[in-house]
Amino acid sequence: MNQNNGNMGAMTDQVIATDFLVSAKTGVKNLAVAVTEASTPEVREALKQYLNDAVETHERISNYMVDKGYYHPDNLKEQLNVDLQATQTALNLRQS
Repeated sequence: MNQNNGNMGAMTDQVIATDFLVSAKTGVKNLAVAVTEASTPEVREALKQYLNDAVETHERISNYMVDKGYYHPDNLKEQLNVDLQATQTALNLRQS
């Protein structure tokens, strides 16, 4: 049980960062659509700024996750290993 507790902080950090990354990516997609559908130049410019901010946020989260070893966008095999490890940890927590 103590061994699982030792991994909880890192796992929680990874889960939060992953959720934040997915949310940021969704925001980028939604803002991109909104820019294309804006009816006035003023609204379009405001949405473009929000889109730029969302892209920067996504980049910062991605870089954080890469630095921590949570995210491997250029190495599918390594990312699969990380995902499988996270899944196994979640399953082990359920059994505890």
